[in-house]
Amino acid sequence: MQFHKYFFTPRLIKQYDGSKISYEPGALEKYGDQLLTALNLMWSFSYYTSPILVSILYRRGYFVAESVGTFAKVTTGIGLLVAVSLCMRGLGRSMNVAYVRFAETLENAKRSSARNGDAKKALRQYDFDFSHWPVDYVTRLVVPDRKTIAKPSISASSPHRHPDPIPCHVAAYIAVHTFGIRMIYPGSVRLLQSYMEPMIVEGRTKLVKTFNGERNKLRTTDGNEIDTIFVDYRHRTNQNANGATLVICSEGNASFYEIGIMSTPLELKYSVLGWNHPGFAGSSGRPYPDQDQNAIDAVLQFAIGELGFKPENIILYGWSIGGYSTLYGASLFPEVKGVILDATFDDVLELALPRMPESISNIVRIAIREFVNLNNRDLITEYPGPVLFIRRTEDEIICSEENNLATNRGNFLLINMLQFRFPYIFKSEQLPYAKELLSKPIDLMINDTDLTGRLMDYVGQNTPDGILRYPLQIGNEADFSSDSRRAWVKFLITKHLSDFKSTHCTPLPKEFFQSPWELPSELDYYVVSHDKTRRWPR
Repeated sequence: MQFHKYFFTPRLIKQYDGSKISYEPGALEKYGDQLLTALNLMWSFSYYTSPILVSILYRRGYFVAESVGTFAKVTTGIGLLVAVSLCMRGLGRSMNVAYVRFAETLENAKRSSARNGDAKKALRQYDFDFSHWPVDYVTRLVVPDRKTIAKPSISASSPHRHPDPIPCHVAAYIAVHTFGIRMIYPGSVRLLQSYMEPMIVEGRTKLVKTFNGERNKLRTTDGNEIDTIFVDYRHRTNQNANGATLVICSEGNASFYEIGIMSTPLELKYSVLGWNHPGFAGSSGRPYPDQDQNAIDAVLQFAIGELGFKPENIILYGWSIGGYSTLYGASLFPEVKGVILDATFDDVLELALPRMPESISNIVRIAIREFVNLNNRDLITEYPGPVLFIRRTEDEIICSEENNLATNRGNFLLINMLQFRFPYIFKSEQLPYAKELLSKPIDLMINDTDLTGRLMDYVGQNTPDGILRYPLQIGNEADFSSDSRRAWVKFLITKHLSDFKSTHCTPLPKEFFQSPWELPSELDYYVVSHDKTRRWPR
């Protein structure tokens, strides 16, 4: 490789050499890289604080003609420093035998199109700047056994327009596209990523070395590149029944797959696929809803079309804001085995309004509804399969009011789903009782044998063609009393909800990670919701 090309080759972080993890840059590369990193951090800090800096510089007279010469000198000095740093780094890399070997391996992998070829396997022995990683999978519109990717009948990102003044819309647009999206997804802020990089690298190293994780880059339909890692437990042991099921993990707003929720299903030896939101760590783009939708679409297509998992063997697992990605993925692929929602919400607007000054509530509402409309209430009615809600009883993030379990937004999402699926049980007069039950930790010690039997009878009597359709008509019988509905309300809530006594960010213990409850039946049958058909395995 020619010397000048080493100026722009990627930073090599680690080399997985057998049992050892190593890579020691030489002095020239080390100091050149440190200078460039420091300059990049200064630029990021200046970008985020630019309104304040511009105001200060203007008041001190730095925008007058006399200051142009000084500004030019400073810019020239910074440019020379960048050039010197690049030369130092390039020279140091070209003299390092380990780095030269890595650069050759990277070039070979870029020429190879096979994801599991020898060149890619050799490249996976290195951890480096992921923007230079060759693309392993390009999202297509067609995957095996599926002619088209169905889109939800309700777009979760479609704007709900209001007759608001144009200045409010302009202010909302500017707010979201500057600091707003970073407030909602702080994990996309480069300064935070730089601070967390040692932990992220350490977590990724553990996934690769301890669990034999395989890193892949997926290209979405909108051109973003998504950083993923796959841990395959399918063939590791004959005694592991969980390995045949793939758990796809969608992280929170400041979490990464390297240090996120993958650890829980891995403890139970599920096959696991983790991914980072657009703009997080190795993923490009920004976490706007449309980009996040395309990302989870790519992840699911990759799992089915490339990794070889059938949808009915996939569980979608989302924590916090990752519940939105999870539910959107479930709406695209309603055949998936189940959905697990941990500490998630019904509508991000309901969380944003109590935390913002009332004077700008109108702008906040416009900004959320038009540009970041993470409305899980709409999406959850698009998925007809089993859902498990995990609620943190001391959650300080998902509650509208601190230390008030009744205001946990997961309560409202659960009621919304059950009201859609069982409208004649969750009638308006039963909703206060449902909210009362959810205002305190749920008592799971109830005798549900009779109700389970009655539900099985209903399925048998009302599905002569083997098809059960949501919403169900159970509870519409003339002799169905109010007391009966209250018993059914408690029964259905306890079957879909698991309480975990913890705060929002506590790692989920493995005993709480369970397959969602399915409607009981003596036979396999089909469920159809919004013209979608899903087979429910026994």
